[in-house]
Amino acid sequence: MQSNVFWHYIDVLGKILDTAHNGAVIVDKDGKIRLFNQVARKTLTPKKPKIIGEHITSVSSEEAWQDMCEILNTGQPQVNKTITIGKSTIIANRTPLMIEDQIMGVLSIFQDISEYEKISSELDSFKQLSMQLDAIIESSYDGLYITNGKATTLRVNRAYERISGLKREDLIGRNMKDLVREGLIDRSVTLEVLRQQEPVTIMQDILGGRHVIVTGNPVYDKEGTISAVVTNVRDITELNQLRLELEETRKLSSRYQEELEELRKFEIVSDAFIAKSRPFRALLKQAVKVSQVDATVLITGESGVGKSLLARVIHKISQRKEGPFIKISCGAIPEALMESELFGYEKGAFTGARGEGKAGLFEIASKGTVFLDEIGELPLNLQVKLLDALEDKEIYRVGGTAPVPVDFRLLAATKRDLKQMVKVGNFREDLFFRLSVIPLHIPPLRERKEAIIPLIDHFLQKTIKTTGKTKVIAPEAYEHLTRYPFFGNVRELRNLVERTLILSDNNVIRIEDLPPLPKAETSFFYREKSDTPPTLKQALAKFEARIIEDAVATCGTFSKAAKMLGVNQSTISRKVKRHKCNIA
Repeated sequence: MQSNVFWHYIDVLGKILDTAHNGAVIVDKDGKIRLFNQVARKTLTPKKPKIIGEHITSVSSEEAWQDMCEILNTGQPQVNKTITIGKSTIIANRTPLMIEDQIMGVLSIFQDISEYEKISSELDSFKQLSMQLDAIIESSYDGLYITNGKATTLRVNRAYERISGLKREDLIGRNMKDLVREGLIDRSVTLEVLRQQEPVTIMQDILGGRHVIVTGNPVYDKEGTISAVVTNVRDITELNQLRLELEETRKLSSRYQEELEELRKFEIVSDAFIAKSRPFRALLKQAVKVSQVDATVLITGESGVGKSLLARVIHKISQRKEGPFIKISCGAIPEALMESELFGYEKGAFTGARGEGKAGLFEIASKGTVFLDEIGELPLNLQVKLLDALEDKEIYRVGGTAPVPVDFRLLAATKRDLKQMVKVGNFREDLFFRLSVIPLHIPPLRERKEAIIPLIDHFLQKTIKTTGKTKVIAPEAYEHLTRYPFFGNVRELRNLVERTLILSDNNVIRIEDLPPLPKAETSFFYREKSDTPPTLKQALAKFEARIIEDAVATCGTFSKAAKMLGVNQSTISRKVKRHKCNIA
């Protein structure tokens, strides 16, 4: 009777437990299900219509029934028993049902924890992702600075601490406005992002003299409002230093390149000249330097020292080397023709002019170099036109009215004393200064005797190649030639070697094959071949003749030479005839 009443109350309890959130199952001692609420039905047998009276193994596993049998036998409950049923995981508390110490059955209260496990798994994944994100943020070499949408600092990484020298505990929770106001940073990219509502990059100075480049990027929520600002910070202090070092390295490399280029060009110049003495090598180095600019160069020196050769070499190693090299000998062109040759002429400019006109040498030398040899012979009227051409970079053809643009570099040479010519009015002072931007003086061969023997060997080998005659020079002949004055300079030496090699009947050139040395190398009449010394009257006459010859050569006319010497023109004319002066 008690048993029936008990199970009656269980039936009533079942209706109450149908409203419970947890599943509830009661089985009797035989394993028959006596209570099975709605949560249990939904969890364990959602498609089975009849449950009450069925054995528990029809809805659960044999293992579950064995666990219940143990409870029926021992009266000991089971707490937090985890059971997997299909895709669901439940956790059950099983308790024996007793009347007057008699076990009537087993009550199992359980809950489906599949959703909780899913949430727990997602939480673990989120924690793992958060850890990975932390590791990424902290391992970044660039600084990261994160604020919320109100510019309050949320996070900074180790790199930012290293770059800025600031500690995160002094920054987190602080607003960027306060940090700017306190001078920790000079301005905030975060505030600029919030103001402009777009990514911003700025240069920033941090307390301690660090220079950084910062880029702030806004993070938007679903409503399109900025919820955070992520700022990337890169220290450019070291980059600036590296940039300066790189610039220095580039400058050093450029200087080395220039020096190597100068050395290469110096070798080219040295191949053209025998440079043994320090002063002459310094001259050639100057020539290399001036070759790199378009400045006008005035080359001075006696006849035969190599003025034309130096001009050609300067052109050869200059930036204009691909252009033409036009040599103009001012003393070789008749004065009447010089203007038309240099500046060209237009159609019908004068009788005999070409019908189509003619371009002058200055035009032909476009993109190249013009070498005016013996510029001291240039007439005064053309000196004016040359000066205008150099200053204005344009010329006027003879008979022309329109300017013609010209592009040439001018090299000039002379053996005359242009300063003295300026004094007596034979050369324009303004043109002299325009030509003398970079003066180069080639010393005479007698002032660099160390070059005589190398020059002899050089000319000897060239003559052997052209004539096919193989001869050598005796040591005493070398010694003899080193004491020769060579007032004709390198040209005289070259002619002497060629003449001696061709005319000598011996395979060895000796002293007797060479011209004799003058008796007095230092006298002004050193060229006399007579062994009889001149009388005083003869010597004075020769000296006077030399002075007059030099004066006329410098001044160009007897009247100007007379003015320079302080005598009458008639005196000059009379002495020229008396002394048979060599006046060209």
